[in-house]
Amino acid sequence: MANTYNQIYIHLVFAVKYRDAVISQSWRQELYKYITGLIGNRGHKVYAIGGMSDHIHILISLSPKQSISELVLEIKRASTLWIKERGYVKCQFAWQEGFGAFSYGMSQIDNVVRYIQNQEIHHAKRSFRNEYVSFLELFNVEYNEKYIFHEME
Repeated sequence: MANTYNQIYIHLVFAVKYRDAVISQSWRQELYKYITGLIGNRGHKVYAIGGMSDHIHILISLSPKQSISELVLEIKRASTLWIKERGYVKCQFAWQEGFGAFSYGMSQIDNVVRYIQNQEIHHAKRSFRNEYVSFLELFNVEYNEKYIFHEME
């Protein structure tokens, strides 16, 4: 795509199915490195990746060669297989359907990076569900409670 120039910063957020807390600290950094490589190999750049045992945040600059939905589908599909192949999770691992994608300007990148890097401190005070709903409200995204990341009933 000659003469195509862009700078699109996207903060992706998605959760483990049923919000199962199965992403162990013992292999979490390996998962982040794997996902970072996967994203980079598709022409995007990772600025920050982090999360907790039940969800993940990724800040990227998005290449115009691939849609956000296609990228997230690839991340989920490939990382699920990667986790299963290594036997990191004793149960059936899966990511929950759906994701959040929030755009930022260049002047906001440092704050978003710090936010992602400080997930453990942040979640000592706030649940993932509250965090996610606050993003939706901050960005004026209409949502249906039925489709917010839920735990198994």
